[in-house]
Amino acid sequence: MPLLRAWDRLTLVALPTAVSCARAFTGCTLRWWGATDVMDDALLVVSELTTNAVKATGPQTPKPTWADVTTQHLIGVQLRLNATHVYVEVWDSGRAAPAAKNPTTDDEGGRGLLLVQTLATRWGTHRPPTGGKIVWAELTLPHPPCLTTDVPPLPHRTPEHLRVPPGRAKQHVETALMHRVLDALRALD
Repeated sequence: MPLLRAWDRLTLVALPTAVSCARAFTGCTLRWWGATDVMDDALLVVSELTTNAVKATGPQTPKPTWADVTTQHLIGVQLRLNATHVYVEVWDSGRAAPAAKNPTTDDEGGRGLLLVQTLATRWGTHRPPTGGKIVWAELTLPHPPCLTTDVPPLPHRTPEHLRVPPGRAKQHVETALMHRVLDALRALD
């Protein structure tokens, strides 16, 4: 297994606007990493996985307000890079495992995981001990990435009133996506 070269993550509220935020984060991060060869595929994959996470854990009111949002409505998007692959991982607190559907030509939805399956080298679901699920996809890089040493394109600041409160929710968001990595490393023994 090639060594991890870079990773970055973003915590979002599970609202429809999370999809565009996840796409912007993915685009900026892949450009920074010099991994633009898989940019189009990664943007589609993160869009589909984030959309599913929003549907699984977002507020169920038609037009949610900030009063409807709680810590259970958080999702995490993580990108990892090694010399040969980019990994897109999306965590949510939902319990139901995603399943690819067989939509008819008349169906308006249900093609997201089929698209992920087509674009990714591999994909799957992981259940970390902290709860929820991680849906991940592996994208093969045709060329090794060219990491820059410049300042990251996105500052890592969160306004005080938007920070995840300490406790269980913060632990979920900060550790769930990394559990998959640790489990894979332990499986190598």
